[in-house]
Amino acid sequence: MQNREGIIETGWNLDSTYARLPKIFYSNLNPIAVRSPKLVFFNYPLATSLGLNVEGLQNKDGVAMLSGNRIPEGSFPIAQAYAGHQFGHFTMLGDGRALLLGEQITPSGERFDIQLKGSGRTPYSRQGDGRAALGPMLREYIISEAMNAIGIATTRSLAVVTTGESVIRETDLPGAVLTRVAASHLRVGTFQYASKWGTAEDLRVLADYTLQRHFPDADAGENPYLFLLQEVIKRQAVLIAKWQLVGFIHGVMNTDNMALSGETIDYGPCAFMDAYDPATVFSSIDLQGRYAYGNQPHIAGWNLARFAETLLPLLHVNQAEAVKLAQDAISDFAELYHRNWLAGMRAKLGIFNEEIQDESLIKHLLDMMHKHGADYTNTFRALTFDMPEDTALFGIAEFVQWYELWQMRLGRQQESKTISQQLMRSCNPAVIPRNHRVEAALDAAVKQEDYSLVERLLDLLSSPYAHSTEQADYTTLPELSTRSYRTFCGT
Repeated sequence: MQNREGIIETGWNLDSTYARLPKIFYSNLNPIAVRSPKLVFFNYPLATSLGLNVEGLQNKDGVAMLSGNRIPEGSFPIAQAYAGHQFGHFTMLGDGRALLLGEQITPSGERFDIQLKGSGRTPYSRQGDGRAALGPMLREYIISEAMNAIGIATTRSLAVVTTGESVIRETDLPGAVLTRVAASHLRVGTFQYASKWGTAEDLRVLADYTLQRHFPDADAGENPYLFLLQEVIKRQAVLIAKWQLVGFIHGVMNTDNMALSGETIDYGPCAFMDAYDPATVFSSIDLQGRYAYGNQPHIAGWNLARFAETLLPLLHVNQAEAVKLAQDAISDFAELYHRNWLAGMRAKLGIFNEEIQDESLIKHLLDMMHKHGADYTNTFRALTFDMPEDTALFGIAEFVQWYELWQMRLGRQQESKTISQQLMRSCNPAVIPRNHRVEAALDAAVKQEDYSLVERLLDLLSSPYAHSTEQADYTTLPELSTRSYRTFCGT
């Protein structure tokens, strides 16, 4: 679509409500231009849903916008300020290499943040260069789109643009800018920042803004700030349960990486488990296992408690009563999480109704998987198609007994085995972003400018519940290695 001057429109329909908050919450600045931007990945379905012009964003002017070389009409670029507990230690933070261009208003009236990641230094960069390397940006694109396809709330990736410049990490690496789409970038750390360095009115304005942004039509009752706390807790209980159900490990669950929208945000040292082990850690800097797979529900509760602390002045004029309201709300998280997790595990095993012994049946399976090093995804995939011989547990007496109990359990519900299998197919992905597949694709892209493996991987991950013949090759496990798989923050 072209305007009257013959210039192809890009479809931006930007607003900047966040920039109307008190100035303490952000800094105004433009992205730093890059030498030679080149579009290497573009998310056509996402662009269309946002109301963007696919053709316009892929021409020279559109790519300039996705690289930060040109500011879209209606944009008011800002770097957001926030704080956070990083591995338990509180510190001042902020967008050190990202800028919020604004909020895209879609044709259906929805609002999404549009952020450039890797767009240059900001007042919050500390010792960083504000840039991003191609590998981590492609990783975020792959994992976030896979999470979305699985059905897990997440930020999305609109585009990756190479910059024609190098970034220096341990070696020189090709630079890139990712365009990230999010319900918002409001974080637990945003409220921690307001609580520590803002006024009581700043905190109230931020809370009111969050309520309006994410719960505009909700009945918040007599205490809207307690409602806000309770709703954020509910969303995180759902989110973390879904992580656990597919074996996803975020890797760096600092409070600044917990989005109040309930979306997964900041894909740094993230990965999916192969062999089931609650102690699995992939992050190269998580030496104590603080953010291990099995710790994620506990850490989520800890982060939410930090969020509740920031809201105390708003919850009640009497501090003791405010603390009680916060504690009561936080105490609900463990049960809410457990309820979501248990319901999800029942579905993964084709169970529709509830029996008291279900949890014991589930935990017995997980214990066997841990003991015998069974692959998490492939075990549930094999059970989905009633092919126990395809699991690492096949032939083990303990598993034979468990399998019989499971079959008896399925027989005690009204739904047929065919219906149970359909449920399992819809809950157990055939493919996940296997670490060795992701690394091979990134290696080809970064070192050889060969993006075919990334494209192939994205295609297969886009329909994780298809259980297609084409996906079969991507269910294979990596060769055994004496070295543990490690991921890095990518800064």
